[in-house]
Amino acid sequence: MPYGAELSSRRLQNARYPKNCNKDSWNVDFYRPGALSSTHPATPGTLSAMNDTPNLTPHRRRQRYSGKHPRRFAEKYKEHNPERYAETIAKVLTSGKTPAGTHRAIMVAEILEVLAPQPGETAADCTLGYGGHAQEILQRIQPGGKLFGLDADPIELPKTEARLRALGFGPETFIARRSNFAGLPQILADAGCAGADAVLADLGVSSMQLDDPSRGFSVKHEGPLDMRMNPRRGQPASALLQKINPGNLATLLDENADEPNANELSVALAGITFGTTAALAQAIREALPKLNKDDADLAVRRVFQALRIAVNDEFSALESFLRNLSACLNPGGRVAILTFHSGEDRRVKKSFEAGQRDGNYAEISQEVIRSSPAERHANPRSSPAKLRWARRA
Repeated sequence: MPYGAELSSRRLQNARYPKNCNKDSWNVDFYRPGALSSTHPATPGTLSAMNDTPNLTPHRRRQRYSGKHPRRFAEKYKEHNPERYAETIAKVLTSGKTPAGTHRAIMVAEILEVLAPQPGETAADCTLGYGGHAQEILQRIQPGGKLFGLDADPIELPKTEARLRALGFGPETFIARRSNFAGLPQILADAGCAGADAVLADLGVSSMQLDDPSRGFSVKHEGPLDMRMNPRRGQPASALLQKINPGNLATLLDENADEPNANELSVALAGITFGTTAALAQAIREALPKLNKDDADLAVRRVFQALRIAVNDEFSALESFLRNLSACLNPGGRVAILTFHSGEDRRVKKSFEAGQRDGNYAEISQEVIRSSPAERHANPRSSPAKLRWARRA
């Protein structure tokens, strides 16, 4: 047998890139007669073995990043693949951070205590997100129960649906619908469902959206100034700022974020074209030169919050949801709502109080429930969360 025919696959692999070969332009022609240079002479047996080798695809290296650890969202390949790199995910979680492309469900134990889901019940998670709350509720309403999962984000909804399907929740148990929480009455009606026994709405922005610069929510990383939950609908934040006048912008900043510097900021930002989140953040800091770094950072976050609420018409959707909420609950049904700033909490509190006066709710929370110190330490994003609940009469 010729010597070349005895080359192992390992040796062929090692011989893939000869010294005088450009790896980026390499192709299988290297293995054909006449393609070997004088520095890589070939024997008849070697050529025979190489000609018998099937067409090979060039090995493409993973894109490298600078430094010891990846910093950009897209470079965190281990965090984007939690099944393969479980040890990395555990380290990130232990550090109090959220792995890229994921979300840590907030106040899970408190929500489960309030909703008390039981086997056979119908539930609705009106802000499905990464599916952490939905997974816990689904486990508790089996056998015989079903959950409607609503989310307006066309990018994240299919991913979450696939995750929950992989956990064994089929279409008869878990029904995913692309809608914001205001669409709950229509979704229940379309399914022929008279009402739900447990309803959850988590009004916070998911970490998958906050951490991905391409979505335009991030105050830390540069990206297009977008902020739309559904990038296929409405206008981005950049267009809103370009068109709005200072007076309306000042009102928007005050109502949506209780911004104390609304007047100064509105003059500096209204009618200006900002292409990126970084450009807007810099303009906010320059408009408030007397603030220290921490206070300036808070101002940036408040402006981003106010614009996000306006771009997605969040308050109108919330008010519509609250108006129809009691009618979506079965007698004795429970609802839990997580809010993250005063504008949301005020609306939820007043709606529950009015519902109790009108006899729609038999019981409501008298005080907000906050995340535990342990959870705030493990997940700082839970710190501003406020939980309120109500029970249908």
